[in-house]
Amino acid sequence: MSRTAEETLRVALWPGDPGYDEARRVWNGMIDRRPAVIVPCSDATDVAAAVRYATAEGLAVTVRGGGHNVAGLALADDALLIDLGPMRHVDVDPAGRTAVAGGGALLADLDGATLPHGLACPVGVVSETGLGGLALGGGYGWLARKWGLTCDHLIAAEVVLADGSIVRASAENQPELFWGLRGGGGNFGVVTRFTLRLRPVDDVWIRSAVYPIEQAAAAVRAYRDAMPSQPDDLQLVGAFKRAPAADWIPEHLHGEPVLAFTTVWLGAEGGPEAAAGLFADCPPAGSIDRIIPFADLQSMGDGSEPAGRRYYTTSGYLADLPSDAVDVLVRYAVDGLTTYSTIDLGYFRGAVARVDDDTTAFPSRDASFICSASAAWDDPAGDDHGRSWAGGLIRDLGPWRSEGSYVNYTQRSGRSAADVYGAHRYARLAALKAQVDPTNVFRGNHNISPSPTRA
Repeated sequence: MSRTAEETLRVALWPGDPGYDEARRVWNGMIDRRPAVIVPCSDATDVAAAVRYATAEGLAVTVRGGGHNVAGLALADDALLIDLGPMRHVDVDPAGRTAVAGGGALLADLDGATLPHGLACPVGVVSETGLGGLALGGGYGWLARKWGLTCDHLIAAEVVLADGSIVRASAENQPELFWGLRGGGGNFGVVTRFTLRLRPVDDVWIRSAVYPIEQAAAAVRAYRDAMPSQPDDLQLVGAFKRAPAADWIPEHLHGEPVLAFTTVWLGAEGGPEAAAGLFADCPPAGSIDRIIPFADLQSMGDGSEPAGRRYYTTSGYLADLPSDAVDVLVRYAVDGLTTYSTIDLGYFRGAVARVDDDTTAFPSRDASFICSASAAWDDPAGDDHGRSWAGGLIRDLGPWRSEGSYVNYTQRSGRSAADVYGAHRYARLAALKAQVDPTNVFRGNHNISPSPTRA
């Protein structure tokens, strides 16, 4: 049933309305933009009516699923904001191992519905993240080595296109659009419903360990050398950070720059044996082992990234980690690592790299490492330092960078969409954009231009 713009706009918020300022807040406290109007949408017909209204009024359209994107792409000044927050429903088919999630669902909503059945979709690591932005940009997480990316688990999507039409994209219907939705970002329409494949999960074994910064280079080299031969059930990520005052961390390291490793084994048994050889010649200063439910693993990072703090994150893929690149990481950890900032280092490959490169729009599947610099601070006076520190690290890693970058960890002031996707993939994405959004209605993101020459 179609719905008129007048009906949809009855619940809209305009500048000056009670609740407008609250509704325009997103996770990143740096983002302060004022949409022309905010339209909460309950279903695809609401979204279609809002898109038609925006087109008639000449307004750009932005979309908020969870509002967790670090670049604040849900908001743009003087645009129409489609708020999918009312669409957080998740329906699970345990026998078929599938879930259907609304466009506004958070990872917590998806996990909350699937985990009671012993099932999960591979998603990210912060439960307040919106499923939509994560899935459309790719979706790394603890299950990536074993099962792949979030976008690899998309079976079908209900999409509102720029002309207000509602289509279903899948491998059989609108296959080129389906290709672009899996990694191409929010460039092609508003996804109001995701149908996702689920995987079996159980308790996990986890080890947290820290190294003083003086031993960090040796530990990173050991990590680099060990990971290519590890089974897909083992995931290990590193983070340069300031050590918290945890009981298992030596007191003299509290508040100091350290290298922290989190090792996860997807199962309650076999973890210590699988990880035994990883750092045998490079023991940590402190560590703790435990077995936890997968649900606890999924929410483990929530407290470290509260809404309202100021964030600037950028990333790059690395073909290798030679000693000179490791030295750059350590130098940035020593110089400029604030209380909340981190340098994160992950080795994925596994199931991520086994998907054929042309199957989805997601780039750089064969990259060995992903490094992200995540600056975080409270005082606006720290804005310049946060931007320059994070951006400087990725710039100085340039000699070892692979083609492309992870669009979900890319600031608007960083690489262009053409750089993110590479020339060949970008040309295909631009051709799709010209077909489904020729006037670039959905341009408030890392934008794919309908004309590659305007990238």
